[in-house]
Amino acid sequence: MENVAVANAEIEKSAKSLTTLIYVLYAASFLVGITAIVAIIMNYIKKGDVAGTFLESHFRWQIRTFWFGLLWSVVGGLLMVVVVGWAVIAANFVWLIYRIVKGLLRLNENKPMYA
Repeated sequence: MENVAVANAEIEKSAKSLTTLIYVLYAASFLVGITAIVAIIMNYIKKGDVAGTFLESHFRWQIRTFWFGLLWSVVGGLLMVVVVGWAVIAANFVWLIYRIVKGLLRLNENKPMYA
């Protein structure tokens, strides 16, 4: 029974490291945009591995961050023609940083993300 607990702890530790790596990839995408694509692919591939753990909420948070960030980037890009796009892009940038930092802080505290 003790071996099972140790194995589960190792699996959770590995999954937590993976979740941290995905947050780092999203953060790195501000400099190298392709890392966000790698991160979202990893989210979808490994989503089943974290099902039923507190990490599942982090994966949901990361996936939503990606898709809504992409949406607002496209909207901002289209609206640049009428200048307001710059404000949308700036707000999206701040929002993305908030989501990444908030997620990393809660992950470090072993707490799930909410909504």
